[in-house]
Amino acid sequence: MVTRFIEGLQGLPPELLWPLLVVACFGSVLVLHRIFGEAGLYAYVVVAILGANVQVLKAVQFSVFSAPVALGTVAFSSTYLATDVLAERYGPRSARTAVMLGFAGYLVFTILMVLTMGFAPLTAAQAGQEMAWAVVNHEHIVALFKPAPALFAAGMASYLLSQLHDVWLFDRLKSATRGRHLWLRNNASTALSALIDNFVFSLLAWVVFAAEPLPLATVLVVYVAGTYWLRLLVALLDTPVIYLARRWGPP
Repeated sequence: MVTRFIEGLQGLPPELLWPLLVVACFGSVLVLHRIFGEAGLYAYVVVAILGANVQVLKAVQFSVFSAPVALGTVAFSSTYLATDVLAERYGPRSARTAVMLGFAGYLVFTILMVLTMGFAPLTAAQAGQEMAWAVVNHEHIVALFKPAPALFAAGMASYLLSQLHDVWLFDRLKSATRGRHLWLRNNASTALSALIDNFVFSLLAWVVFAAEPLPLATVLVVYVAGTYWLRLLVALLDTPVIYLARRWGPP
């Protein structure tokens, strides 16, 4: 049944699935916040960070792009919404806690998976016919979860820097506007922080840590600016969601 459902989704154009992914992410933020309050948003940030780092391994061809685009942008961008809701409802300290939990969750998950991959895989003879699936599964696990050191370091650094900046700027704008203009602090903090994330990650991954560094102009045009407008679109789309989250909180 699940296989048929996935095959049905694959028959849909990516331009239709993308908004469904947005709704799933934003809806999860609202529902988890409504039911569990702060804890629900902490859990969402950790799950979204892990999910985004798995999604980025899959590329999709959209009709509006000439080349395939890696997924993960929506899930990662939605963490800014979660931390903004935390900053708005519970204060910047709660938002920073969510950022650090996301960082720690990704780090611990990576350590666990590296240790898992460290166990010698079964040979075909050891597995036999009954456990032949274990041999194939090991290869799948390695393909999905073996971290590339340069990308891992770049991702962790850009995540911390951009997310903490988002919390800081959101709080500063809230103070400067005396709690008014939620749309301004939500969009301004997310837009600038997403640019910082794109820039820091791309610079570290493709220039500083790369075995064969790319030209800086290529990095700025293709990797920094290439998907940034998608993050801006997600930031604009989450504006009514944060207003709803401010009103529709835990009972």
